[in-house]
Amino acid sequence: MATLGIELCDAAFHAATCHEQELHPLPIPEAGSHGDWAAFACYDGDRFLFGRPAEDEWFVHPRRVNHSFWARLAHEPSPIGPAGRPAAYSELAYHFLRDFSQRIAAGTAAGRIVLAVPGAYLKDTATEEERIGLLLGMAGDLRLSLAGIVDLAGAALCNPRAPGFNAALPVVVVDLHLEGADLTLLGTDERLERKDFIHLPQSGHAQLLKHLTGTLGNRFLRHTAFDILEDGRIEQSFYRQTKNFLLSGAPEHRFQINTSNRTYEMLAKREQLVADAQAFVATLVQGLQTFLRNSPHAAEPCTVALTDRAAGLPGLEARLHSAGFHRLLRLPPGAAAGGAARLGESTLTIAADLAEVPVVVSFPLALARRQTAPWEARLQKLRLPGPPRPAPTHLIFEGVGYPLDPERGLTIGLAGTGADLVLPDAFTAASDCTIPLEPLDGHFWFVDLTVQRTHGVTATAPPARTVIDSGDRLTIRCGAAAVELVFAYCGTGARSRPPR
Repeated sequence: MATLGIELCDAAFHAATCHEQELHPLPIPEAGSHGDWAAFACYDGDRFLFGRPAEDEWFVHPRRVNHSFWARLAHEPSPIGPAGRPAAYSELAYHFLRDFSQRIAAGTAAGRIVLAVPGAYLKDTATEEERIGLLLGMAGDLRLSLAGIVDLAGAALCNPRAPGFNAALPVVVVDLHLEGADLTLLGTDERLERKDFIHLPQSGHAQLLKHLTGTLGNRFLRHTAFDILEDGRIEQSFYRQTKNFLLSGAPEHRFQINTSNRTYEMLAKREQLVADAQAFVATLVQGLQTFLRNSPHAAEPCTVALTDRAAGLPGLEARLHSAGFHRLLRLPPGAAAGGAARLGESTLTIAADLAEVPVVVSFPLALARRQTAPWEARLQKLRLPGPPRPAPTHLIFEGVGYPLDPERGLTIGLAGTGADLVLPDAFTAASDCTIPLEPLDGHFWFVDLTVQRTHGVTATAPPARTVIDSGDRLTIRCGAAAVELVFAYCGTGARSRPPR
């Protein structure tokens, strides 16, 4: 029987099956043309609604709708439910999962199930015990044949339909949920392993959509003299059109509101979405930069993998490129659901007892979608508190210091290429291996020329550059061969440079 993977992202739940290495995303009935099934819950005074039907009441009856129950998974009471007896967040999550499981049940006969959970569920021991415990309780009550619970970001990189990443470099997965954005850093040394994580509040899909609905609604008012806030159902219709425009990626969209008297229309351009979302995108990119700067596991360069939800942010990829992130991957919709199903079929079995269900945050590299590169260079930044360290004066390799010329810098490469520092014979397979260290504005910069070759960046795009500080390490790999070089500041008996 097939293995079922379920992606527990409240911005868009997904499901997929894997059987004999064949992956099949599962359609969700009533999900609409874009297949998104967001985790909304609504109590209409008589019964609960979940998913798309609940989302369609968000602007009509906002006090009856909640979309934070997965983000706040706990026994605390939510703001919705019968008078005097509000449902707990965990109760809403349970009923949502039951409703979602029933909707996709017709599409598969699953022998085992793997849940891909947000990184926030695994951020520390106490949180993991509480939230994973609640999930296990739900699985038991719903009689799910649970084989494992896996980190969503790691599972997404194991989807066989995802583009390959360079296993010589760490990968940071950027994902959007309704209440915030998740940044997960995964190491790739021996296994694909979760190393660091941060949740950025106020950077979620719900906040973005509410903001875009407001800005486009104001533009609609100026264009047509009609206020969408006149009626909640009209605002809801405008919200749905805004979301469809955002998810479609179309260059333009014609907004249309019909009343009993007339029809109001406005043509909106994708460029307007980019402008309206620029503050949201800037905050997300700044959060990513700070996260990588403070993480002891980060390296320069790194690969940034965007989930389908994050990749759909207007202007995000351009902003990342301008910030120096040139290694970008777009993951397919439902990447974590497919990756979880594949992991379940390859490595997991149904646990005899729910207490034995494994929580997986480290994955075999053989299951990850890797990209083969003949050679790779990786700058490991030294993270220390205090003032900035001085610029290096020497590059040390195998106990020998190579001076860094402030006028021409230094080039690392193979014998016969005119390189200042010649790599060992084991690197001869890397025929095009050339790594320039360029001086500029009193600093030395690591220039990553492999982006054009491995990621399809046009020849006119500027190469990725990273400033080098003393104490940083440069690792160069070619197949099984690897060398490490250390940047050092020598203030005595060498060209002296004042600290920056």
